[in-house]
Amino acid sequence: MHPQRRRRLALVLFIVALSSLGVGLAVYALRQNLNLFYTPRQVVAGEASTLARIRVGGMVVRGSLEREPDSLAVRFRLTDGDRELWVRYEGILPDLFGEGEAAVAAGHLRPGPLLEADQVLAKHDENYTPPEVVEGMKAGHAARAAREAAGQEATSQPNAAEDSAP
Repeated sequence: MHPQRRRRLALVLFIVALSSLGVGLAVYALRQNLNLFYTPRQVVAGEASTLARIRVGGMVVRGSLEREPDSLAVRFRLTDGDRELWVRYEGILPDLFGEGEAAVAAGHLRPGPLLEADQVLAKHDENYTPPEVVEGMKAGHAARAAREAAGQEATSQPNAAEDSAP
């Protein structure tokens, strides 16, 4: 092989190797910041990872908001219309957060199941609900309707996440 071709080949191989390393590092960095979205039904069914940071969206159940005295810690339940999930958050809730409103909580899943949230997002106006929440609510309502149509009542099989506060 001619020396000039050998240098060009070495340069091309070096550029390909360097580019591959750059892409690999970028993918690794993005993987660290990945937030997977789940509905309460998926979390209760065990589909969510207990190791990764996840987002759970749904409607805040009316009457479920509990504030701890002398701290900023709150607990509330999120529902997709089928199942409910307890969420614990310590911090200032968004101004638009409220019972019966759409919310997305991000954090780590704990046994119970309980989502230990480090971030809570609320919808920003009365006309907008995050698309993931809308899809999850539709699927949750469809699952409940199918279960009731099959002759099972939604309350005949108690949901551990609904019945007891962790």
